[in-house]
Amino acid sequence: MTENRIPEQLTISWLQQAYASGIVTPEEVLREICRRAGRLEKKHIWITPPSMTWIQAYLDHLPVRDAGRYPLWGIPFAIKDNIDLAGIPTTAACPAYAYMPDDSATVVKKLIAAGAIPVGKTNLDQFATGLVGTRSPYGEVENAYVPERISGGSSSGSAVSVASGLAAFALGTDTAGSGRVPAMLNNLIGYKPPLGAWSTKGVVPACAGLDCVTVFTHSLDEARLIDRIARGFDKDCCWSRNISHLPDAMPRVILLPQDEPEFFGDFAEEFRKKWNEAVSRLNHLGAAVLYVDITLFQRAARLLYEGAFVAERWADLGDFVQNHPNEVFPVTRKILESGGRAEYTAARLFADWHELQTYRHQSAVMMEHAVLVLPTAGGTYTREQVRKDPVRTNSKMGLYTNHCNLLDLAAVAVPQDSVDRKDPFGITFFSLHHEEHLLCAAAKAFLKAEPAAEGKHIGGNKS
Repeated sequence: MTENRIPEQLTISWLQQAYASGIVTPEEVLREICRRAGRLEKKHIWITPPSMTWIQAYLDHLPVRDAGRYPLWGIPFAIKDNIDLAGIPTTAACPAYAYMPDDSATVVKKLIAAGAIPVGKTNLDQFATGLVGTRSPYGEVENAYVPERISGGSSSGSAVSVASGLAAFALGTDTAGSGRVPAMLNNLIGYKPPLGAWSTKGVVPACAGLDCVTVFTHSLDEARLIDRIARGFDKDCCWSRNISHLPDAMPRVILLPQDEPEFFGDFAEEFRKKWNEAVSRLNHLGAAVLYVDITLFQRAARLLYEGAFVAERWADLGDFVQNHPNEVFPVTRKILESGGRAEYTAARLFADWHELQTYRHQSAVMMEHAVLVLPTAGGTYTREQVRKDPVRTNSKMGLYTNHCNLLDLAAVAVPQDSVDRKDPFGITFFSLHHEEHLLCAAAKAFLKAEPAAEGKHIGGNKS
């Protein structure tokens, strides 16, 4: 049967080889994805699920296979439902907000032009506000491997779609960690380009000046393939920048926190052990290792939600929230409304902006020719724990992510153990926005140095 020829998890490389050798066709793959999506309906991965009813049009317009002209020919991908796909509603996980876009987001158009086929719009923490994957009226997105635990947000459905074999890659967004935390919790690569490197035209804003489109994949090489296609200046996007990716080179220094990171939740001790293993591996990559005070990154992170920068969320979405207060998820409404507080004056915003500029300068000096490595998250929670304490648990998930876009950094989240389905844990490499080549080389070396996976026990539930 066709489905027996298609692996549990889809990768770009396997599909390319399978198409070239005639093992399967794109139509067979897409029909199998639709079957799988039906079986996994209760995971709440989708807002617009895969259906041949609308996917067939993309198949019908698929050009003749040409790997040079169409490097993503026949590759299925998922799209977070705050990113436009022409003819499919964009909801941002809020039914009352839904609209029908006439055009696709710039990055989506680039991927389709390269031969990729969209298979659905994924569930998310409403208005991309959250890091837990439970803040959606379309249901809580289950973790791909440990259903009782959170999937991570806000790009929850996108990460789980890739981990569950429903797409070879998926687009997410990342303002404060949404393209990295779900990657860790579902054992994926989460690639976050610098601000402006990928156009955000056609993306519902969370904080427009800090938003990035990101990608989830099973390998760093495949994330970088997507990056090469999606990257580029967009004259129609006011946030767009022309940021070139230099040839890979190992950093001179790998920066690690001088104090042990904070680990939390029921799995703190296990995550601490995994972090220590990662640190040991980092110490043998060939670059100098320097232990540094990360206070400036923590202080910058606090500005995102504890300072006037949160007012940007209110500026982007405040009118809708005021006019539809009962249509917004309660915890999401509370966070958005906090941006409209009277104390967030223009003077306060400038004071915070000047403070942030100090941290940007300090981080630029510290990180020149270097990469910083932190846990992607210091722990995780069950979905029940998040229901009982939604604000504190969400805040904990962002301890090592919130600083990134405020400081104009690039980042890639990678698994500490690529076959661990029981307690997925990962680390994130950060670089200055113009030194992505350093974080890519360091992350590649780290992944290459992973102890052989052969013989390891793989726990958790398979999708």
